[in-house]
Amino acid sequence: MPYIEIKLPTVHAGNQYSLKEFIFWTRTAIYKILLFAAVPTILFELFNCRWLAIPWVPIAMIGTAAAFIVGFRNTQTYNRLWEARQIYGSIVNSSRAWGLMARDFVSNKEAQQQLIYRHIAWLTALRFQLRENRVWESINKHYNREYQRFYTIPEQKSNLADELTAFLSAEEKEYVLQKKNRATQLIALQSKQLEQLKQQGIIEPLNYIELQNTLNALLEHQGRCERIKNFPYPRQFASINKFFVYLFIMLVPFGLLNEFQKLGEHYVWLNIPFSLIVCWVFLSMERVGEATENPFEGSANDVPITALSRTIEIDLREMLDETDLPPALQPVNKILM
Repeated sequence: MPYIEIKLPTVHAGNQYSLKEFIFWTRTAIYKILLFAAVPTILFELFNCRWLAIPWVPIAMIGTAAAFIVGFRNTQTYNRLWEARQIYGSIVNSSRAWGLMARDFVSNKEAQQQLIYRHIAWLTALRFQLRENRVWESINKHYNREYQRFYTIPEQKSNLADELTAFLSAEEKEYVLQKKNRATQLIALQSKQLEQLKQQGIIEPLNYIELQNTLNALLEHQGRCERIKNFPYPRQFASINKFFVYLFIMLVPFGLLNEFQKLGEHYVWLNIPFSLIVCWVFLSMERVGEATENPFEGSANDVPITALSRTIEIDLREMLDETDLPPALQPVNKILM
């Protein structure tokens, strides 16, 4: 089947995010913060509403608490991302081992291809399942949807049934698509065929055991992915993080009024830019943590499961000495899906 290269970017593959990219991602919030900082400053300076000024000390204490909870959350969400990347690294290794054993332990050429192609179908079904939306994920928030102009989530632009056509028989594809957990059922079909091949004498008993052990490892990898996908970062920590950060952001413009007034006449107008800077720093840290929580949702910071699956497909089909191979996916706008 011929392949057309489609540049479907998601991990950021550049040196770093540029300040321009970060400002674009948070610009709606910047506009709101700017307005929110300007209102008390204008009332304080032009309308003599001195009662709007709040002592800085209690606000600083809230900021300290917010900084601690933001740091804790970002550490934990990074751990979720890193674990997801390790799991997919294990999937890469187990997939290559599966391809080698399917080629060398199975004497029937047709069966070799079936076992390898069905494994590619498993990779395809798994990534489609991991890209399904969950209510707690942030991918559909307006600022994340807006950022998607820089990349595409291929699992949302293509159809699983169409992608499985190249790797499964019509009968198997129809059977799998009727199931809820398609990836698990594809592993079950692999196991069923191994049992048949063993009974036919095409696979030796010891080799059969090794192949089954690899299937068990793949099921374990799938289960670990599903655990991260289906169990969110605890909502109580995510909620308190947002509450503290937004409370601090709301108080900063009022707390800095007196601080700048002490510097002299007209210095109070500096409250607007400095409130914006302080609030933007905390808001950006909060958003980075949120964007790292769910490493399979399809954000620009996700584990690039589509590209990794394509790499595995190329490796496995080369083991069958095929030459009509799909191209490796490349970053687009520095984002690799």
